[in-house]
Amino acid sequence: MEVLTEKSDGAEGKVEFCEENDIKIESFVYEEEGIESSLSSDFLVSEGTVNDEENSSSENSYSPPSIVWHVQKNASSEEVEKPHVDKRKLEKQGSCLSEVEMMKERFSKLLLGEDMSGCGNGVCTALVISNAITNLCATLFGQIWRLEPLPTEKRLMWRREMEWLLCVSDYIVELTPSWQTFPDGTKLEVMTSRPRLDLYANLPALRKLDNMLLEILDSFSKTEFWYVDQGLLAEEADGSSSFRNPLPRQEEKWWLPVPRVPIDGLSENAKKQLQHKRDCTNQILKAVMAINSNTLADMEVPESYVENLPKNGKASLGDLIHRYITSDQFSPECLLDCLDLSSEHQALEIGNRVEASIYVWRRRTQAKSSLLRSNSKSSWEMVKDLMIDVDKRDLLADRAESLLLCLRQRFPGLPQTTLDMSKIQHNKVFT
Repeated sequence: MEVLTEKSDGAEGKVEFCEENDIKIESFVYEEEGIESSLSSDFLVSEGTVNDEENSSSENSYSPPSIVWHVQKNASSEEVEKPHVDKRKLEKQGSCLSEVEMMKERFSKLLLGEDMSGCGNGVCTALVISNAITNLCATLFGQIWRLEPLPTEKRLMWRREMEWLLCVSDYIVELTPSWQTFPDGTKLEVMTSRPRLDLYANLPALRKLDNMLLEILDSFSKTEFWYVDQGLLAEEADGSSSFRNPLPRQEEKWWLPVPRVPIDGLSENAKKQLQHKRDCTNQILKAVMAINSNTLADMEVPESYVENLPKNGKASLGDLIHRYITSDQFSPECLLDCLDLSSEHQALEIGNRVEASIYVWRRRTQAKSSLLRSNSKSSWEMVKDLMIDVDKRDLLADRAESLLLCLRQRFPGLPQTTLDMSKIQHNKVFT
């Protein structure tokens, strides 16, 4: 039996290649005192193989093909395992790099105000964050047409990018006086920073409401109803289940799925759970809209919006609405029934006109009141006329506000008005 030995001192080595059965292997041949021993380039022959060679037969002959086969097997297994490891590492590195590049892009837009050209024509940071959150919401939730849990990838993307966008709020602070006590007992008044009051109150509430919505979606993992595509309704109409006919406005939207329920309908427990989740979702929507309305109300009306207002309320409302709103028998519900509200666009246009008239009348009222205070020596007749005019404008402004409120209640999904968008764009808070 041949013994594989390591290279001894003074040995001379050279590399040779031998070919057997169309398989090339690399071997080292060492020459020392006329004795030649071959050693495989792998240097890793298992002890089991050596023991098998010792106990297999009485013939102490060397079998090169078996060693070649073991070397080939080990090399091939390493070549198979190595690409899998490298592939996983590359995928992990690629995902990390993609997240870093995505984060760089988001913060670049924040710094440049969405003006990637760098010409200085960007908008304020608050508007950039608002647009980014709106686009992210449309990307992740705009294609959700079924009551089912949110996919894990979308959930992680929502959490990750919302943290990126909201991390700016950690540096929006206000300084408040506080007393600091030193070890010797002395007290010193210092200014400490804390989150701005509106952020401190609203952001945790919005995060809580967001978690509640995701939990409601997660609760639809096991339901008694399911969805089918509208094109498959005729093929699956076997009588084993019932389905709701598409609404008139959804008939043209052929891509929307149609819910189906068992032929006996939903169980009472399932109906109660659905109604409870619907009520919870409506409460969440009302809470979010209230936070949004309060935040917009705290913002100052931009000068650019005031400059573009009409001269009087009648020019803003038009003859029809102005005649109804100034009549003695005013009713906001009856007025809305007389208007053309066939589309959301028409409702938004009327909302913009009514909101503009409110600020026209309020502005004229404030101007008249300041004139009365400054001119104390005016005659009683002049003061009386001014007071009547102020009271009339206050009444019209109150009626316009009630009309706008009824309009928003009738159209809860009404988009932001021109005033709201102008406030968000300029983003100035009353101090």
